[in-house]
Amino acid sequence: MNLSCSYMGFQLNSPLIPGASPLVDDIDTVRRLEDAGAPMIIMHSIFEEQLVHEQLYVNETIEYPEESYSEAATYLPRPDDFRLGSESYLRQLAAIKAAVDVPVVASLNGRTRGGWINYAKLLQQAGADGIELNIYEMSLSAERSSQEVERESLAVIRDVLSAVHIPVAVKLSSFYAAPVHFAAAVAAAGAKAVVIFNRFYQADIDIENLCLRRQLKLSTSDELLLRLRWGAAISSQVDCDLAITGGVQTATDAIKCIMVGAEAVQVVSALLEFGPEHLGQLNRGIMEWMESHEYLSLSQMKGSMSLPRSPEPEIFERSNYMRILQGWKGTDAGADQFWS
Repeated sequence: MNLSCSYMGFQLNSPLIPGASPLVDDIDTVRRLEDAGAPMIIMHSIFEEQLVHEQLYVNETIEYPEESYSEAATYLPRPDDFRLGSESYLRQLAAIKAAVDVPVVASLNGRTRGGWINYAKLLQQAGADGIELNIYEMSLSAERSSQEVERESLAVIRDVLSAVHIPVAVKLSSFYAAPVHFAAAVAAAGAKAVVIFNRFYQADIDIENLCLRRQLKLSTSDELLLRLRWGAAISSQVDCDLAITGGVQTATDAIKCIMVGAEAVQVVSALLEFGPEHLGQLNRGIMEWMESHEYLSLSQMKGSMSLPRSPEPEIFERSNYMRILQGWKGTDAGADQFWS
């Protein structure tokens, strides 16, 4: 059974890639991922804010005595408050490169144009085979239009692409007004792949202590539905590779991603919950399904449920929204009922 595919210009023996996560912090875990069949290692993101804060901290220690005035002593988090600072990140990248034989992709999480772009060059020099640029911008200002947000994001992407010669994938948010159009612009700028979608981590409110609570919940298969819809549209209209991440828990989830046109499928939450060896179980599940349905390769199923090839493309569109709402009959009969 042939699970080989091409992604970001790399020939991979499987479409299942461990996505950016803390799993890469431990070299033994990285080796376990490779042993379980990982065709590529994607490091967790290093954030623009980390680089800015580190530089400010360096400048502060040079120009002012430490904690010279108490009000400013903890204004910014110190570099060691972050997991893997910039120098440690580069060292970890080099260590992973030495430990595995598969491509290693570094991850940058940025939102503005600035000197941090130079860090992309350092990642390349440290041996990164590619970069996944995580564009995560949530505008809370009434003065910033969607066009301005997109224009600034594209400027960051172009800056990174001009700074390096290794392939770059761009991980997008699901909050763009026209995701397919923006993905096409990203591809036109020179990105080798788009990744849909980064997860929006939302703060909760503690009503007793009157504070915000940060929380991280692992994804479920329910989150995949949004990715499948936009993946079906992007894969058939955007001239670059597509990867889907978020909500891939089972082999069935991965098969759905490939059917809507994804070249690669990133897995994170399932590996955090069940361990690196779960990747091998997912690969075996895909092969068993392919054998039972007489598929010899991924290329036979890839894109078979994309927007133009789907037997009912309107299900991805507005008409399905109308039918679901109009078909709601309540739960008096003991189960949710919809029109078929």
